[in-house]
Amino acid sequence: MNREEARNRAKELVAKMTVEEKASQLRYDSPAIDRLGVPAYNWWNEALHGVARAGTATMFPQAIALAAAFDEDLMKQVGEVIAEEGRAKYNEQAKRGDRDIYKGLTFWSPNVNIFRDPRWGRGHETYGEDPFLTGTLAVPFIKGIQGDGEYMKAAACAKHFAVHSGPEGERHFFDAKASKKDLEETYLPAFEACVKEGNVEAVMGAYNRTNGEPCCANKPLMVDLLRGKWGFKGHFVSDCWAIRDFHENHKVTATAEESVKLALEMGCDVNCGCTYQKMMNAYRAGLITEEQITESAVRLFTTRFLLGMFDKTEYDNIPFTVVECDEHQKVASRAAAESIVLLKNDGLLPLDKTKLKTIGVVGPNADSRIALQGNYHGTSSRFVTVLEGIEDKVEGSARVLYSEGCDLWKPNLSNLSDQDYPDRLSEVQTIADYSDVMVVVVGLDENLEGEEGDAGNQFASGDKVNLELPIPQRQLLNSVLACGKPTIVINMSGSSINLGVAQDKAAAVIQAWYPGAKGGRDVADILFGDVSPSGKLPVTFYKSADDLPDFKDYSMKNRTYRYFEGTPLYPFGYGLTYGKCSVKDVDVELVKDDKGEFAGAKVTATVVNEGKRDTDDVVQIYIKDTGFDLAIPNPSLCGFKRVHLAAGEEKKVVVDINRKAFTSVDEEGVRDLFSKNFTIYAGTSQPDKRSEELTGVKCAAKDVQL
Repeated sequence: MNREEARNRAKELVAKMTVEEKASQLRYDSPAIDRLGVPAYNWWNEALHGVARAGTATMFPQAIALAAAFDEDLMKQVGEVIAEEGRAKYNEQAKRGDRDIYKGLTFWSPNVNIFRDPRWGRGHETYGEDPFLTGTLAVPFIKGIQGDGEYMKAAACAKHFAVHSGPEGERHFFDAKASKKDLEETYLPAFEACVKEGNVEAVMGAYNRTNGEPCCANKPLMVDLLRGKWGFKGHFVSDCWAIRDFHENHKVTATAEESVKLALEMGCDVNCGCTYQKMMNAYRAGLITEEQITESAVRLFTTRFLLGMFDKTEYDNIPFTVVECDEHQKVASRAAAESIVLLKNDGLLPLDKTKLKTIGVVGPNADSRIALQGNYHGTSSRFVTVLEGIEDKVEGSARVLYSEGCDLWKPNLSNLSDQDYPDRLSEVQTIADYSDVMVVVVGLDENLEGEEGDAGNQFASGDKVNLELPIPQRQLLNSVLACGKPTIVINMSGSSINLGVAQDKAAAVIQAWYPGAKGGRDVADILFGDVSPSGKLPVTFYKSADDLPDFKDYSMKNRTYRYFEGTPLYPFGYGLTYGKCSVKDVDVELVKDDKGEFAGAKVTATVVNEGKRDTDDVVQIYIKDTGFDLAIPNPSLCGFKRVHLAAGEEKKVVVDINRKAFTSVDEEGVRDLFSKNFTIYAGTSQPDKRSEELTGVKCAAKDVQL
């Protein structure tokens, strides 16, 4: 069904409703209209990395981990699994009259905000700090969810529009001030890709204000740009209780009725929250018109018709047995394996279990299920922690000794212990004495970095105050490293952590993120060489928060790899493998369209694996405008392709670069070709000095003149 047909059917149905009935349908918990055969529908559902909050579903690695895979095909598969399982669950729930929250087909994912500052607690919900990577991964994810059948399989939603990335504790009243240049260069491109390339069905507004106007009633963003310049045809939803913030916190309105008027005028169709319960008050007071209510109702029913909610569809017979089926579990395992980033390896990895008698595994995340999950997750029927993955891998060949080591953040595990001395430290030291190799599993979980209101940490905001591990974990790590045994440090977090001590003193360092329900098995596969690591960092790992601007400053100056002026601990795009891959040559062919106009370039990179192990790796293409003073100061990612290389194999990898990659943005936010001189780089990392230092490999480069 095309949108025009769906909209015509929606208009016909909405025309039969009273104004009260129309108004009721703009709530997220839309009630039934029995006389018209309209069942109740709850618009609120989540699917950040698997169908969430409604029982059992395949649990993928957290979104930031999916980004680390740098794999468009994988993202489409993940979206397809979500839609398949979402439909299966919807079929059974609707059959039983269960139309509660988290039971619908409108998934409020993906989160395409830019992870501009590693202190932001919700950054792990995103695809990282780069707008090109974010948009490129979001589009196939959206297409996977929405499908290409006669009806939409499920509806995706790009959030949170726009310029939203903390601080969490102030999001209900904070005004994010961004220049026209930063808007066009950083904060908006991923949303534009979701709308224009992904045809995303919904967009969600953010809590905060952007440049003075609340994001759920922001004329420049919602009217002029989204529905105007970009031509968005879907529906717009508020973040939850964000419209209430208009009068209670932002103070841009005086009453709930005035907030209804402002949001509806700007095109916010669904209110996640309670303010639209006042819609009839606003209507009777003459603040809004029936035509405005009607338009939003038509948009919403257009989506419901596109989803086939009033028809028989090809999805009605998807059985519940697809949920967590073997095929879907294999996609989750592939995602975890591709996402894990090897940050350091002095030759200890991969481990040879035939040469090990005893392995010490310590740390608060070693046997933590919570650290597998991330936030906005479903329920898994089985979990495999890192400890369990290692135990299973060496069963019958080596002994595993385990200690929790310390609490995630509290001084001690036992409240009755001496609070001046870590109560598990002697156990850890004992295990180190008895072990051939130590695996220390540290990091955070959703209780220490997350959303305001959902966080259980001592700061209650969800954001981090710095980039350090909690003090008990630092004590644990230092104690193990002082024992002198070969040590592997595995960090499980959704954001940049200062791993400087591990980099200096450990034999190997791994970033495992929140790898999903059975992610411990995939970590073990990498530790013991069944899989070569191939993930790349989608964010910069800084040495300290002191290297960054104020958290509340939304200027991009000195933020993310494209603008950072210092030297990071681990750069964006960095990640080692068990092979030895490099790009030894790059060729650039400029491309014209049918009208003879410049359309981009075809980049051919010759990549070789000079190592002794087969591996996946990611060929990354970066571009630097060398002829325009206001261009982004550092080379920017403009293309990538995951590739498999056998030991000793050489391949030519072709990556298409679109015209937009050659454009820059001036101070007025105008994007254009301001230059004719560029340098294009190709490598398995970005072309910065720190990456060269860590990998021992330099990117291939080619100067290009248009």
